[in-house]
Amino acid sequence: MYREQTKEISIGDVRIGGTNPVAIQSMTNTRTEDAAATVEQILRLEAAGCQIIRCAVPTMEAAESFREIKKKIHIPLVADIHFDYRLAIAAIENGADKIRINPGNIGSGEKVQAVVDAAKERRVPIRVGVNSGSLEKHLLEKYGGVTAEGIVESALDKVKMIEEMGYDNLVVSIKSSDVMMCVRAHELMAEQCPYPLHVGITESGTVYSGNVKSSVGLGIILHEGIGNTVRVSLTGDPAEEVRTAKLILKTLGLRKGGIEVVSCPTCGRTKIDLIDLANRVEKMVEDIPLDLKVAVMGCAVNGPGEAKEADIGIAGGVGEGLLIRKGQIVKKVKEEELLNTLRQELLNWNR
Repeated sequence: MYREQTKEISIGDVRIGGTNPVAIQSMTNTRTEDAAATVEQILRLEAAGCQIIRCAVPTMEAAESFREIKKKIHIPLVADIHFDYRLAIAAIENGADKIRINPGNIGSGEKVQAVVDAAKERRVPIRVGVNSGSLEKHLLEKYGGVTAEGIVESALDKVKMIEEMGYDNLVVSIKSSDVMMCVRAHELMAEQCPYPLHVGITESGTVYSGNVKSSVGLGIILHEGIGNTVRVSLTGDPAEEVRTAKLILKTLGLRKGGIEVVSCPTCGRTKIDLIDLANRVEKMVEDIPLDLKVAVMGCAVNGPGEAKEADIGIAGGVGEGLLIRKGQIVKKVKEEELLNTLRQELLNWNR
């Protein structure tokens, strides 16, 4: 099943699947037991554009912390559970909007059934998650190691198990750090799974390598019409995950709104610190709710022409710069005034 054909489910007040837009998810890296620190990070992620947040639940104290966290945030809260079925039940009882489990490491069928019963009672979706690193021994032997086919078979086995326990309020995720294996697994899963798919490249790496790997893998998967929620997994600030996910979705035409910043590569004509200026512009526009393209150009020679496709732009010169609208020079200002001049133009855009 492809994106618009999947079953529609609710995670808190966010609906996914069907014709709903792809939702952005991230995960906290605070100790969930520390409710105050976790809430602070979630609120920052909300401001960045995160729509669903997941927290690790390694202890009963973390599960109980969900009750306090839920009171102070505004997006659905997901519990990430491994090994101990009692933590899943406790997280549900304390307000989790969804739980993430791998039934293969929860234990016996009776323990999985207890989790399913608790979720069913409160209509809490279960995300069935399988990673390439957790494949069962018989699948490794069957396929001669970790393969896309093995990942999919493992996930479908877990889905079938929960279906047979009388529950179908499910989300499925299959992840691998091997980008093309992950792509292939999603292609296979989309043909066989009626449930919404949460997509991501697991253990993708640092902000630099993780962004590259995630952009390639998720770009292919999402462009093929697969995926209903998305997380960019990075070893770094979770806010970077959200920013990258937003840009991937916008680049693919799956999300509208927000200012897009384009900038030229530096060259020998550049007379200003273009790298610093472009980064400052990108940061500056984050809180401006416009759907525009802003160009940051390094010289006054090609700046106006190169900025024609942008709604507004700036181009640097020797100690000065130009403000440009649709390729037309509007005014010349001192270099140190460029950033603020651009901001004021944007803040007064619709006046």
